Amino acid sequence: MISRVGDAVAPARLGRDFRRLLASTWISNLGDGLGVAAAPLLVASETRSAFLVSMAAFLRGLPWLLFGLVAGAVADRVDRKRLVAAVDLVRVVVLALLAVSVGTGTVSVALVLAAVFVLGVAEVFADTGGQTLLPMVVEREDLPLGNARLYAGSVGANQLLGPPLGAALFTAGRVWPFLTQGLLVAAGVWLMLRITTSTVPGERRETHLGADIAEGLRWTWSHAAVRTLVLTIFAFNLTFGAAWSVLVLWARERLGLDEVGYGVLLAVCAAGSLIGAAVYGPITRRLRLSTLMRVGLVLETLTHLAFAVTTDAWVAMAVMLLFGAHAMVWGTTSTSIRQQAVPDELQGRVSGVNMVGTWGTIVVGSLVGGALAEGWGVTAPFWFAFVGSALFVVLLWRQLAHVSHEQSHGAAPTSLDAR
Repeated sequence: MISRVGDAVAPARLGRDFRRLLASTWISNLGDGLGVAAAPLLVASETRSAFLVSMAAFLRGLPWLLFGLVAGAVADRVDRKRLVAAVDLVRVVVLALLAVSVGTGTVSVALVLAAVFVLGVAEVFADTGGQTLLPMVVEREDLPLGNARLYAGSVGANQLLGPPLGAALFTAGRVWPFLTQGLLVAAGVWLMLRITTSTVPGERRETHLGADIAEGLRWTWSHAAVRTLVLTIFAFNLTFGAAWSVLVLWARERLGLDEVGYGVLLAVCAAGSLIGAAVYGPITRRLRLSTLMRVGLVLETLTHLAFAVTTDAWVAMAVMLLFGAHAMVWGTTSTSIRQQAVPDELQGRVSGVNMVGTWGTIVVGSLVGGALAEGWGVTAPFWFAFVGSALFVVLLWRQLAHVSHEQSHGAAPTSLDAR
């Protein structure tokens, strides 16, 4: 029975190293999921300022603007497995120090924000390197299946199990979520180091990092499908970052949710992602990717509108469920298309460009969201996100045709039903 479940989750043809990568990713993401709920709750327990709460999101994303492109270039030069393991060990140390400060009562808002920034820097290098590992341990035609398994498990751990568990641990004692997170990340490092496939990208590069970064930017801009996906992420994460930077305050003031209720709200989003994973294969067999993505962008725009006007927790939960499904479809599709299209020696740099778009614009958005909430209340960022997303839908509508064009010229079908 256990063997059959294991084969369903990670088919034997994907290999033992894929299973180690999968287990490492899931365990580390469970730890990160604890922090998703616990970090903003810790800040909110130390201050009632909407701006300071939004600073936690800002400082988590700022390292992507500062180091995202550099991390991509580094990942194309060094052993990617060891890069991920090394920076995750840095995260373990920081989490241990944070747990000690919370346990001894010496924690402060400034200390928490500093820890969030250092963890963010480590996350930049870990996530960028991690995005390049899957193409090195599975065949190209198995990338959609591998990404689907990584995304589904990561979402389940990071967003479904982690946040409510993190909120519950925080309620039991503020030190517990951070201590547990450190132990889980350490376990992920151990599994990562057990991967036996070579994760060195190729011959040693003799060029400067600046030249490598420029090459990655040029390649990204010259490839129509990848360029379109990156531009879309840049645009929509700006508005997303503005709204979600004050989500914890919005949930408390507009919906009347306590700490555990906030964790459940995040978990509902994760449940939507798992639903998206379950229906992704049948949907992509019936709809063009450009149509699917356009529907997703409209859904995201309407999500911001719904959150701007509702005060009903059940309505918010239903909307969050749909948003989670949309996020899963986008993540799996865009990652698979990018990995299939990008040469191995450029995986790190193009991943870095994409991740800068993913997190860098959230940084800018979180600043905007914090300022809007401080001046006009916690619904103002959601109104900004609705108007901005609607404008981006109009501007990007025709560009998404490039995604379907890419799929019809060599990209493998992105189906979760592949076996």
